[in-house]
Amino acid sequence: MWAAIAHSISVASGHPFQPLRHHSVGGGCINRAYRLDGRMAGKEVTFFVKTNRADLLPMLMAEADGLHELGRVQAIRVPCPLCYGAAAKAYLVIEYIELGSPSASSSRQLGEQLAAMHHHRSGQFGWFRDNTIGSTPQLNAQAGHWPDFFRQQRLAFQLSCAAEHGYGRRLQHKGEALLAVIDRFFDTYLPQPSLLHGDLWGGNVGFDHHGAPVIFDPAVYYGDRETDLAMTELFGGFDSQFYAAYQDAYPLDDGYPHRRRLYNLYHILNHANLFGGGYVRQAEDMMDQLLAEV
Repeated sequence: MWAAIAHSISVASGHPFQPLRHHSVGGGCINRAYRLDGRMAGKEVTFFVKTNRADLLPMLMAEADGLHELGRVQAIRVPCPLCYGAAAKAYLVIEYIELGSPSASSSRQLGEQLAAMHHHRSGQFGWFRDNTIGSTPQLNAQAGHWPDFFRQQRLAFQLSCAAEHGYGRRLQHKGEALLAVIDRFFDTYLPQPSLLHGDLWGGNVGFDHHGAPVIFDPAVYYGDRETDLAMTELFGGFDSQFYAAYQDAYPLDDGYPHRRRLYNLYHILNHANLFGGGYVRQAEDMMDQLLAEV
């Protein structure tokens, strides 16, 4: 596998790459991750390599496309993908960014840069390809109506996965009731298709050695920017300076707190499908609260 990766790097970069050493690095539960050091064009270079089963190459290809999509708008730093392929395993090679500690201004910078990224728009919701949220398929068929997109390609799909995992009856009954009234969360609000990270929790954000923000491991599509903000609040890790800077740069609609739980239900359902346990009950409780609001 490492010989195949070295050859792929050589072809993609246009310079012969000589691998010197690699070692496993932590931080992920879906893929194996490595730091790969080698020599190229007379100097030592480092890459970040993700691997998984060979049949999961499309998942890594979609991640590479997502990094390209985020990187081309130049709003916030993302690692640049270099190449991918499959030998004994599927692999994705991206830029290695040494992460450090945030500076006093890092959180505000992150809020401002995320707002700038969200200003980048598309004509439709969705994306040109499907990808994954964790290891779960994420459907991105393009559509012009956000409530329908979120109902069918986010919540309904997760509910169908939950049914396949045996989470039926109560979860499905509550889910069907919620799907029927989703439009009522958008009576006075018309979301725009903004470029989204799609999986923006604290573990997918870091800071380089200058304190500049870096985001990675995306689940990219174009949708309501409130979904990215909602997920930052789901598991914590973002401070008040981040939210103040975002609000100053791109104020949120007054109804955002009303929709935050709806958007985070998608991720809790996904966690239920991935991990089971208490996430199923948490999803049911969230549905009860959402139905009570409408």
